[in-house]
Amino acid sequence: MSNWSLTKLLENLHADIEHRLSTVRQSFAHPGTKGDGSENIWLDLFNRYLPERYRADKAHVVDSKGVFSDQLDVVIFDRQYSPFVFKYEKQIIIPAESVYAVFEAKQTMNLEMVKYAQRKVESVRNLHRTSLPIPYAKGTYPPKDLTPIIGGLLTLESEWSPALGNSLIKQLNQDAEGGLLNIGCAASHGYFFYEKESGQFNIYPQEKAATAFLFKLISELQFSGTVPMIDIQAYGNWLLKS
Repeated sequence: MSNWSLTKLLENLHADIEHRLSTVRQSFAHPGTKGDGSENIWLDLFNRYLPERYRADKAHVVDSKGVFSDQLDVVIFDRQYSPFVFKYEKQIIIPAESVYAVFEAKQTMNLEMVKYAQRKVESVRNLHRTSLPIPYAKGTYPPKDLTPIIGGLLTLESEWSPALGNSLIKQLNQDAEGGLLNIGCAASHGYFFYEKESGQFNIYPQEKAATAFLFKLISELQFSGTVPMIDIQAYGNWLLKS
């Protein structure tokens, strides 16, 4: 009989993420350094465990009308069909059409951070996205409907008591449209998720929150399908305006 344990593997994945986040919080005094460390841990998790069609990075998002989002701590985007608009010295500009999900990564979940994440997510959802007809052997498929962009918040812990309770739900419900946070994780406590069918936020207290959150996110990405066919020439037209 095998000595492998799937339960133990998943427990250790969470334990590693929580330990790394805690180490960053305790070791780095400078807020910017602390923030960069936390972001890198979540980015590493996504780039290790999401399917290869996805990439995760810190980035700005731009649309074909020349409008830019705020900088996002974590952008999950398509790398199979979508080009970068610009990439230089670790600075990345991603076309709006390639975005699947955006997250803010902070040390602590509280009222201010939830509001902040809602504003950041909305800055991406407000961007214009193109969708072209898709050619195939016998003709063309009509333009694909735009995939809703997942938004969320990632932290080590929560300042509220209870950590994931009515205070969190109240603020999440303050913006359930453009700034909707579909999913979020406080690694030491659990995760939340917006159920589209019921129109409600559900809380999932978890001792292995990082792993449970990761699997829930992967499941949601599976149902997102593939990003639309980008009108890359709409971006290229900006060369004529220089």
